[in-house]
Amino acid sequence: MGYSMSRPNPAFDICDDGNAIDEDCSSQQAKTPFTDLDNEIAQITKLKSTPHRLLGQVGPGRPEPELFVSPVKMLAGRESNYSGRGRFSSADSRHLLSRYLPVNGPQLIDQMASRAYVSQFSADGSLFVAGFQGSHIRIYNVDKGWKVQKNILAKSLRWTITDTSLSPNQRHLVYASMSPVVNIVNVESNDSESLANVTDIHDGLDFSSEDGGYSFGIFSVKFSSDGRELVAGSSGDSIYIYDLEANKLSLRILAHMSDVNTVCFADESSHLIYSGSDDSFCKVWDRRCLTAKGKPAGVLMGHIEGITFIDSRGDGRYFISNGKDQTIKLWDIRKMSSNANNHIFRSYEWDYRWMDYPPQAKNSKHPSDQSVATYRGHSVLRTLIRCYFSPAFSTGQKYIYTGSHDACVFIYDLVSGAKVATLKHNSSPVRDCSWHPFQTVLVSSSWDGNVLKWGFPGGGGSGEFPSHSTNRTCARRHFYADSYM
Repeated sequence: MGYSMSRPNPAFDICDDGNAIDEDCSSQQAKTPFTDLDNEIAQITKLKSTPHRLLGQVGPGRPEPELFVSPVKMLAGRESNYSGRGRFSSADSRHLLSRYLPVNGPQLIDQMASRAYVSQFSADGSLFVAGFQGSHIRIYNVDKGWKVQKNILAKSLRWTITDTSLSPNQRHLVYASMSPVVNIVNVESNDSESLANVTDIHDGLDFSSEDGGYSFGIFSVKFSSDGRELVAGSSGDSIYIYDLEANKLSLRILAHMSDVNTVCFADESSHLIYSGSDDSFCKVWDRRCLTAKGKPAGVLMGHIEGITFIDSRGDGRYFISNGKDQTIKLWDIRKMSSNANNHIFRSYEWDYRWMDYPPQAKNSKHPSDQSVATYRGHSVLRTLIRCYFSPAFSTGQKYIYTGSHDACVFIYDLVSGAKVATLKHNSSPVRDCSWHPFQTVLVSSSWDGNVLKWGFPGGGGSGEFPSHSTNRTCARRHFYADSYM
């Protein structure tokens, strides 16, 4: 049975210039809600971010729908204890915070003379990592006014920094480029300037197999949840597992028929791995029954062009992928197939590195599309543009956001499919962007070299809570403090 939700309250919609709009401007918002989104993901999202039903009945006038209960009614209902809890639940708090999208600003964090390729918050939000084509990787201390804590000059860089990953304990950072060697750096050393093997040791982790001889590049690299392993995807059509404790490559799988642009672990168990390739397939790999010649646990078809990025919802079930067919797709791995349909559906000549996407292909659909939903509006050209679920803690993952070739960041409603915000300030493609795990702050990095910070309306552009907490516990305590008062 299908389930759909209408778009957010027009009072909190966003015009294309990134400013909040009122109801009179709502006609500018594309109205393309899904009518058949998988009922389970819709219900899960609703449970995580819908306030108590009685909070919409506070005060005179007609009761407000649960999806659009105003902050005023929610605060009045809490004070009057309408819900019977005497405080906001986590769903109440997510509903309240998710109404205020990080669309104000932006503020300039940094500007470099080379393209910004990678930008990511640490898991606790205290650090932010940005990687640039000109060999620099900068780690900013978010809680100390975005001061540059570490300025890393990459070792043996080929073309650009393609990916970075912080270890779970935030002590080490790995970075990759168009090389089979991934470098690892201790980011806790005293020197703020990290020059390879001069002020800091940049250990090289060789991902070449023993029968090597073929030079390839690493597009994607991620730490496992315990920090003991790395998973990587390469231009050699392969997935790699590197054992950091043994300091050696433990597994190489010839996984796809073309470049593996993206890999990630499905959840904290690190048993399942998702991969996406230029062959247009997403694949699921179960490490508990995986060998060098092993087959994937399943294949998911639906994109008609290559896949640039995958982000897991963290539940071992759902993930999203960005594709060169100009779409984001939502997947449920319970719908995967055992075999892939290798038929090529393209009837046109096109190279995404320098050509615009053919107009006749924009509405093309894979005849065996297994995706749960498809999101359109952004553009994926010239580079491997990334997409993500919004934070679980503050929004209940009710949004999807992505960079775009047209120099914007787009935010979509997960359930309705509506485009709820467009952030535009950059002059070049936005390859990566990252939403703070606890604060209403989003940072974008662009090929114009700018790293920009967006905040929530009324937050002075910063979107930050008046707290200097540097760990997850303190951040949560501050976030819910008002709910218990």
